[in-house]
Amino acid sequence: MYVPSRIFFTKGVGRHKENLQSFELALREAKIEKCNLVTVSSIFPPGCKRIPTEEGIKDLQPGQITFAVMARNATNEPNRLIAASIGVATPADPTQYGYLSEHHPFGETEEKAGEYAEDLAATMLATTLGIEFNHETAWDEREKLYKMSGKIVRTYNVTQSAEGHKDGIWTTVIASAILLP
Repeated sequence: MYVPSRIFFTKGVGRHKENLQSFELALREAKIEKCNLVTVSSIFPPGCKRIPTEEGIKDLQPGQITFAVMARNATNEPNRLIAASIGVATPADPTQYGYLSEHHPFGETEEKAGEYAEDLAATMLATTLGIEFNHETAWDEREKLYKMSGKIVRTYNVTQSAEGHKDGIWTTVIASAILLP
């Protein structure tokens, strides 16, 4: 097996009367529908370089086995707010691994879901790096503490949200990190 050296992020939304077809349409919007996706857990590999989405998509071949961290949510309830978010936290030391987190809530805005996913990833990384913090402290305060420690260099999120279709057809949202050799 290999340790991925590149990563890109993508997201999409799909709507269709069939749940599976709405998922397919979300994959198409994210431009990863041609891959055989294998979901993996949430480690950002040491030394892995983030590349632009369009650059990563060019390297994908139809039928390729592709490793992905994916957040996915779906509803057929009219006007129901859904989101799918990937949070990212990378360490200052590029020889150490970081974290990716998946969050797939109902009723959260894109901003709230994204901040939550980012907080999850940063908290997981902070605990492995020995950064002490109070779990009850607001994310904004913990984010400052994490970055001031000098051990966590960057946090961000990729989030897709949507409201359920007014006529009750399936709406699917995805956010994904694609890991490449």
